[in-house]
Amino acid sequence: MEEVKIGKAGNAQVLKEAKTSKLSRMATVIRKDWQLYSLLILPIIYLVIFKYGPMIGNVIAFRRFIPGGNIYGEAWVGFHYFKMFINDPTFWKVFTNTLIMGGLTLLFCFPMPIIFALLLNEVKSKKFKKFVQTASYLPHFLSIVIVAGMILQLTAINGSINAIVEFFTGEKINFIQQAEWFRTIYISSEIWQGMGWGAILYLAALTTIDESLYEAAKMDGANRWKQTLHITIPGILPTIVTLLILNIGSFMAVGFEKILLLYNPLTYETSDVISTYLYRVGLESSNFSYATAIGLFESIIGLILVLTANGISRKLTERSLW
Repeated sequence: MEEVKIGKAGNAQVLKEAKTSKLSRMATVIRKDWQLYSLLILPIIYLVIFKYGPMIGNVIAFRRFIPGGNIYGEAWVGFHYFKMFINDPTFWKVFTNTLIMGGLTLLFCFPMPIIFALLLNEVKSKKFKKFVQTASYLPHFLSIVIVAGMILQLTAINGSINAIVEFFTGEKINFIQQAEWFRTIYISSEIWQGMGWGAILYLAALTTIDESLYEAAKMDGANRWKQTLHITIPGILPTIVTLLILNIGSFMAVGFEKILLLYNPLTYETSDVISTYLYRVGLESSNFSYATAIGLFESIIGLILVLTANGISRKLTERSLW
């Protein structure tokens, strides 16, 4: 018995010494490069004040909040607001719309920058390549309000798109007033606005691929398609996996601003998502506790999606964020 106790004491001492040694090494590294670590101070302060600090407000999802009263709510109500949205058919409608919109965004908007980067990589003319890159980047820098205004003008009953439609069919379509067209309009605008900007990371990743691999593949008789399939895509796979996990994490956070500017009561059937529903319930109806409960529910789903995607990626590709 005494030997067991001595053994446990010895292990505890070893662990304590290892921990002390690790902290000592960390302190030495920080002292050596303190100028670099000092650059972290402002970002950390920003995260604490604007990211972690507001999380305390999630408590009103469990408390009855009255505007003008206690910022943390007046009375504890438990899961009352969670039960409200679980039994609310409108919530499940917007939840379904969010899943569909997020799925379509991931299906079409995520692979397009990859395809665009691969196509640009095959362009030999540097001048043409720079022109295409510049032209494709520009939409990203446009304000959401400007983009929404352009979309409304183009899809208006007397807009450019209807002029083309009328030329071929003799009829006009009121795109922005018909629910069945909203998802097509939204996804198309997202591809146009984000494809060029999203390709930047992939183009940067392409430059890290060793050119000798392509030369060896040419000597083995591999054409451009096989080179792309067996060298280019595996070379940028870590970047693809990382961005895919991040995109899955924001799966539920479908573009609030653009949808808010484009949708109307006639298109709620397909356009109303959780973020716009929260805006109406929380800010317009001043039901802050109910909106917070829904927002917390959405955040938890996003966290679960990130953890799941990261775990699956680690098992299948041996690549993950952590």
